[in-house]
Amino acid sequence: ILMLGSKNHILGEKIISIGNADTAIADPKEILNPAIKNSAAKIILIHNHPIGDPTPSDEDKSVTKQLISAGEVVGIRVLDHIIIGKERYWSWRENS
Repeated sequence: ILMLGSKNHILGEKIISIGNADTAIADPKEILNPAIKNSAAKIILIHNHPIGDPTPSDEDKSVTKQLISAGEVVGIRVLDHIIIGKERYWSWRENS
């Protein structure tokens, strides 16, 4: 995650999980915890799909929706969820 202040200045970054070729564990609590500790106002989620296709999986969509809702409760806005593929990317913000 990339953690941002209220004026979009970068507060820090944190690797939450390193997965394998098929999966990575991304619990919303583990994602929001460092943002809360750093008093982030906003976050950008970024992960890659090693297979190369950045199209979000059903799990990607579900976790993103959970994080947007949970972030609203604690006052942290999810600005985007970017998935990096081979020579292209997918952005939640651009595609929602």
